[in-house]
Amino acid sequence: MKAKPVLLDQEGVRGAVRKAYGSIATEGGSCCTSSKPCCGASQPDTLATAVGYSKWELASLPEGANMGLSCGNPTALASLKPGEVVLDLGSGGGFDVFIAAAKVGRHGRAIGVDMTAEMVSRARGGVRAFRRRTGLDNVEFRLGEIEHLPVADASVDAVISNCVINLSPDKPQVWGEIARVLRPGGRVAVSDLALLRPLPRALRNSIAALTGCIAGAAPIRDVAEMVKAAGLVDIVLSPDSGFIEGFIDTADPHYKPILRHLPRGKGLGDYVTSLYVTARKKTRSSRNSR
Repeated sequence: MKAKPVLLDQEGVRGAVRKAYGSIATEGGSCCTSSKPCCGASQPDTLATAVGYSKWELASLPEGANMGLSCGNPTALASLKPGEVVLDLGSGGGFDVFIAAAKVGRHGRAIGVDMTAEMVSRARGGVRAFRRRTGLDNVEFRLGEIEHLPVADASVDAVISNCVINLSPDKPQVWGEIARVLRPGGRVAVSDLALLRPLPRALRNSIAALTGCIAGAAPIRDVAEMVKAAGLVDIVLSPDSGFIEGFIDTADPHYKPILRHLPRGKGLGDYVTSLYVTARKKTRSSRNSR
């Protein structure tokens, strides 16, 4: 199976990602199939518990919200508190939004933004079931690009994202938007994939590797620079190189053409790592003191 070249313009990349994840949303199962590459594993609940989601959290989810698209647990890192407003970038079927909504409670709000209409529709379809299970009416899903968030300036306490920013063709713009929508003192908690070393050329030019969260991953040092350039502070990057082999189901047929492009004796974990990123927006007092 020959790798298809990645379209180099930004709209081409967005189009490839939108097409892949739109198909995933309408299939009704977990994320990966032999023909639809995506980020994640073929056992959604197993993956979720492996990265720290509790059985209680999973039990409160509407059916179909957990699509196995995680590469970490940003809601745990965000330390969400009752009454807060939290925003999830690339919210997919609503997995992290529903979990965040339970944490912020009836006086808080959880907002999800996704550029794929099919994903937004799927997530909205779970709201009624979530309301019945929890008694909460505090979730909202908006259609939009994470590079141009449909969210007001300085309006959220926390931004989370789970294995999505790597799919963006303009990552500095995403981090700028995160800084824009955060209130002073607000925080961001992101789980994503990042590069430990440059990928082989064939993987850099593969649509399957792009939509599978491999080809779009940025080097760790570049991630740090983008977060800093956005004006965020207290930046902490925590890689977990051992996680990638469990995150990617290498037996999944769609990964076979990706793995064939790796040098003999090398695995994806030699090139790609799971990466947690936390940071916060300066308070007004700290900004004025400089």
